[in-house]
Amino acid sequence: MKFREVVVTGQNEVELQVGEFDDSIQSPNEILIDTEYTFISSGTELANYTGREPKVFHKGTWCAYPWRSGYANVGVVRDVGSNVTRTAPGDRVFTYGRHASTIRYSQDRLIAPVRDSIDPGVVAASRMAGVAMTSIIVSEIGTNARVIVFGLGLVGNLASQMFRIHGCRVIGVDPVKERRELAERCGISQTVGGDAEEVQAQLQDLTNGELGHITIDAVGHSSVVMQALRATASHGQLVILGSPRVSVHGDLTELLSDTHLRWITIRGALEWCVPMYPDTGNRISQFSKQQTIFDWIARGELDVESLISHRLKPEQIKQAYDGLLNDPDVYTGVVLDWNE
Repeated sequence: MKFREVVVTGQNEVELQVGEFDDSIQSPNEILIDTEYTFISSGTELANYTGREPKVFHKGTWCAYPWRSGYANVGVVRDVGSNVTRTAPGDRVFTYGRHASTIRYSQDRLIAPVRDSIDPGVVAASRMAGVAMTSIIVSEIGTNARVIVFGLGLVGNLASQMFRIHGCRVIGVDPVKERRELAERCGISQTVGGDAEEVQAQLQDLTNGELGHITIDAVGHSSVVMQALRATASHGQLVILGSPRVSVHGDLTELLSDTHLRWITIRGALEWCVPMYPDTGNRISQFSKQQTIFDWIARGELDVESLISHRLKPEQIKQAYDGLLNDPDVYTGVVLDWNE
């Protein structure tokens, strides 16, 4: 059968290619899924698209060019292998599948049933909520905690909303006015912007000098981590939610000394460290966090739909990538619609 797939062929080069494969089941755990919607990760995908992720140039790595991109897929199951128990033909499912019209997928990875009550395009976009929720999982959230989130892109916006759902007092930080305004429309009532010194002064004022019990770097930039450290209260927690990819030169002793003297806990929050399904004695998993996200969306507590600015066809993938890269205040989130 013929299928279409998004392929990043080189630095700042992406194509929608047509290929063929045998649509019979190849292994007992395999699932064939006909894609309806996928969502673009503006962090990981653009880092690989632009070459900011150096592994794209190293043959044999997971993202080496040519790279078949995407990891947020909603579709209908076409067929399953003999050992598959998590889904059945005809089911609509959310998976970590790539941008392609039909995908082969293993039930060892996440498979979550999609509820009829939620727009499947919004379900695909909720993939970024799964990234953001790792900051909730790793944090020790006290009563009436004050949380400061640096970076109000997709992941930072969603993390801010989630801490608000948990009863925290949330302040969002972003230099871009449009992102602050979008966060405010999503229920984050306090946002600040400006350069590092202006932000620190505003945070001192808003918190009466107490700063944040929990601070979140949702940018993935080491200089932002240093800014978040200054905004963290003594005995507080600093969560690195974004993957640091930009080299920054500075004095490491400044980071270590402040962490040591003020008893700051620094926590990594890479979502892939969370198990895919619940294990005995461990209820936290990729599956359980996705179910929680669906619950929040269904109850109107988590606003994902407002973050979707464009619904494009796969043939517009170059427009989508370049829009997210060069005009992020307009292209806040892009769903690809694979329906014929």
